[in-house]
Amino acid sequence: MPRPPAADADPPLLVACALGIERFALRGGRAAVGGNRPEPVVLRTGMGPQAAERALAKALGEGSRTQRSPVIASGFCAGLAPGMRPGDVVVAEATRDHRPGAGDVLCRDNGPLLAALRQRGLTVHSGLLRGCDHVVRGAERAELHAAGAVAVDMESAATLFAAQRAGRRPVAAVRVVVDAPEHELVRIGTVRGGISAFKVLRAVLPVFDEWHRSLLLPRR
Repeated sequence: MPRPPAADADPPLLVACALGIERFALRGGRAAVGGNRPEPVVLRTGMGPQAAERALAKALGEGSRTQRSPVIASGFCAGLAPGMRPGDVVVAEATRDHRPGAGDVLCRDNGPLLAALRQRGLTVHSGLLRGCDHVVRGAERAELHAAGAVAVDMESAATLFAAQRAGRRPVAAVRVVVDAPEHELVRIGTVRGGISAFKVLRAVLPVFDEWHRSLLLPRR
């Protein structure tokens, strides 16, 4: 039976996503990740907030190699603001669960992520990332944006809520827009947009690795 990591060992970064295609894209960026830190663990949680919570509770359980890991919720999302396009990146300032009483999770360490993604020439939006338990369309999309959210997905809020509940740690949510007000997935013309979003998601894992490295540097 493998022994749990030593208490003073640096835990790997845990990147949580819902779908197989998201995990495939994220794992495709591993070749560009270097350094002496352990490789990021890319966890497929399954769809929906309940599945995300269950998967995180297991991954962060006592004795697991990711028990003390920083957590990034990643994958695709629906953009809410007019002018957003597939392939844009959303870095959450906070996530808000759709369930009453769950509250917001603040992403206090997202500065290096914002800087690194913008340095790569990506269009990056920052703000509130809302959680939901269904696909958002039309009027509901506009209502969420009017309430202050820049994007919505089904797992990020639940993922970060479960991560914080399992113990204090750095958390972040970085999503790639695949569906936006003027580019809804119900239209055939959005296939190209989906490919653009996949390519961007494939490129972000090295940025996540840089963020993990920045967390390990001594604070001044």
